[in-house]
Amino acid sequence: MERKRAIRAAAGYILLIVLTAVFFMLNIVIGSSHVDAAEVLRMLTGTSADHSAQQIVMNIRLPRTLAALLLGGALAEAGFLLQSFFANPIAGPFVLGISSGAKLTVAAAMVFSLQSGVLLTSGAVTAAAFAGSLASMGVIMLISGRVKSMAKLIIAGVMIGYICSAVTELIVTFANDANIVNLHNWSMGSFSGISMDDVKLMTVIVLAGCTASFLISKPMGAYQLGEAYAENLGVNIRLFRLVLIVLSSMLSACVTAFAGPVSFVGVAVPHLMKSLMGTAKPIIIVPACFLGGASFCLICDLIARMLFSPVELSISTVTAVFGAPVVIAVMLSRKKGRGDE
Repeated sequence: MERKRAIRAAAGYILLIVLTAVFFMLNIVIGSSHVDAAEVLRMLTGTSADHSAQQIVMNIRLPRTLAALLLGGALAEAGFLLQSFFANPIAGPFVLGISSGAKLTVAAAMVFSLQSGVLLTSGAVTAAAFAGSLASMGVIMLISGRVKSMAKLIIAGVMIGYICSAVTELIVTFANDANIVNLHNWSMGSFSGISMDDVKLMTVIVLAGCTASFLISKPMGAYQLGEAYAENLGVNIRLFRLVLIVLSSMLSACVTAFAGPVSFVGVAVPHLMKSLMGTAKPIIIVPACFLGGASFCLICDLIARMLFSPVELSISTVTAVFGAPVVIAVMLSRKKGRGDE
C-alpha cells in the first residue's frame, strides 16, 4: 500500500513538473509576436542576435511568466495553510476576504502616495498588503471563535470581502483620473507590468514562505488530526497557529501587492492536488500545491492574454471559470458524504 502511494506521489510530481515546464515555455513563446523556442533558449544563454525579440522576451514575457509561476504557487500554498488552520475545505485568501483586505490597504497607500507625489516601492506596497491581510485575518479569527458553522464562517468572509471592496471603490472614487486608471487595472488582477526587480523581491518572499510551510509539514499533519492530538505530540499550538497566520498572510499579501486579487486558486488547487496525490499529508501536498498553483496560473495567464487578443482578460476572470467548478464539486461531495452517513 505504501509503495503504491509513493509511486502515485512520484508520478504526480513528475506530471506537475512537466506541466509547469511546458506552460512556462508556452507563455514565453506565444504572444502577439511569435518567438521560436530555440531563439528563447539562445536568449537565456546570452547568444541571441535578435535584439527586438530579446527586448520582448526579457523585459515583458519572462518577468510576467516568472510572476505567474511564483504568485500562483504562493496563492495555492496560502490556501492550503488556511484550510489546515480553519479545518475548512472552502477556506482561501479570496473567499475569506483576506485578499480584499490587502487590496484595500494597498489601494489606500497607492492613492495617498500618488496624491503626495511619492512613488511607492515594491517593498512598501508589499508591507501595506501584509498589514491588510493580517487585519482581515484577525477579523476572521474573531468571527471563527464565535460561530461554529462552516457556512457562517464562509459567509462572514465573503461579507468582509464585499465591505473591503466597497471601501476600496470609495477610495478610488476620490482619486484623480490618472490614479483611477492605475488602480482599476491593478484591482482587476493581472500579471502584466511586473519588472525583474519585482520578481527578485517576490522570489525572496515566496520562497521563504513556501520553505517555512514545508518545514512545518510534520506539526501541520498532527494539527489536522486535532489540537489535542497535536499537543500530545509536543506541538506548541499557540505558536503554531501564529506561524500559520503569518505565513498565509505573507503569501496572500505578496500576491495581492504585485498582481491584485486573484480568485479561487487558493481554494481549488489544494483540492486538485489532494485528488492527484491521493493523500492530504502536508509533507506531500505542500510542494505539490506550489507546482499545481504555478502551472494553474501559467495556463490561466496564457488564456487571459491570447483568448481575445489584443484585448486582455483579467486573471481572476479566467481562474474563476476553472476554479469555481472545483469549489462547487467539493461542496456537493461533502453534502453527499453527510447524506451517506
